Amino acid sequence: QVQLVESGGGLVQAGGSLRLSCAASGPTGSRDNMGWFRQAPGKERKFVARIVWSTGSTNYADSVKGRFTISRDNAKPMVYLQMNSLKPEDTGVYYCAAGIVPTYDYWGQGTQVTVSS
Repeated sequence: QVQLVESGGGLVQAGGSLRLSCAASGPTGSRDNMGWFRQAPGKERKFVARIVWSTGSTNYADSVKGRFTISRDNAKPMVYLQMNSLKPEDTGVYYCAAGIVPTYDYWGQGTQVTVSS
């Protein structure tokens, strides 16, 4: 059983930075596809970024390209989301997700990110 625990959310001013962390445990083969999603108040959960653990391949939503970077640490194992040049529209609950490419079968509890203008 894969378990995911997010941390690193908080309140930041527009233009600032935050780094989210996702601690992953469980069978490696069941979490090769690791992603971050976010859900703004009253809106649907949306894809932000993903990394394929075995290859390091990454993908990003257009809205965060050039500002966010997803990375992994095989030794820990952890997945990070470095968020720079934050905007108020980046506000939401950020969820870490994992599964077998291309699906996401496991979800963390979420961490709140609030960007003030």
